[in-house]
Amino acid sequence: MDLQLKNKTALVTGSTEGIGFAIAKGLLKEGTEVYINGRQQEKVDKAIAQLKSELPNAEVKGIVADFSKIEEVNALIKQLPEVDILINNVGIYGDQPFETTEDDTWFHDFEVNVMSGVRLSRHYAPIMKKKNWGRIIFLSSESAVNIPDDMILYGVTKTAYLALSRGLAKHLKGTNVTVNAILPGPTWSAANIKNMQKIADERGVSLEEAGNAFVKEKRPSSIVGKFVEAEEVANLVVYTASPLSSATTGAALRVDGGVIDSAF
Repeated sequence: MDLQLKNKTALVTGSTEGIGFAIAKGLLKEGTEVYINGRQQEKVDKAIAQLKSELPNAEVKGIVADFSKIEEVNALIKQLPEVDILINNVGIYGDQPFETTEDDTWFHDFEVNVMSGVRLSRHYAPIMKKKNWGRIIFLSSESAVNIPDDMILYGVTKTAYLALSRGLAKHLKGTNVTVNAILPGPTWSAANIKNMQKIADERGVSLEEAGNAFVKEKRPSSIVGKFVEAEEVANLVVYTASPLSSATTGAALRVDGGVIDSAF
């Protein structure tokens, strides 16, 4: 299927590995010019080299920016003043006991997980509106609905993305600019592979067995009963970024393996 993404330009934040990398790769396969992003030049260069080795004709470039620093966000916007597709993927997560998570951590994670999307969308949305075409996609999480008791801060930031995406979609009503949120479930991202490998080593089991045990213990409502691949999340994101998804906006689209125990 031709997703009609040739001659489009996309920015994917937090895309040197994991879900962001898979999204960038999926867009590149469709002929999109993609800007990947990370906090370190070395990682950005490595990701670009890997993508070009797998997709020799790929139009891929990189921008280094730490989204906890507003001056670096402004520098990114100056370097890339216009895009057709904005994928707000960058995010921080991990175990954060509520009683011992200080204000500084709340503010830092909110800067990265929420304000990154606010600031970029605030710049790019008016340009998309003027052109009367664009796609803005926020990577939320099933944790936005099923708030984990050991990652309340993370859940709060991902719930904020649901409100932000729905409100922005309504703000852009009557245009050909769509805004949606994607809700992955447990996914084989780089961080999750590292965390599950630690559990696997502690329990003397394989990485896959550790992942399956985590899903059973922490996400028992999962229908697939396992971690999903980053590419499976990317497939939905790439379609949502395409002209073919023109009737989908203001939606919370789930690729969570059935973790959220609701048909709606």
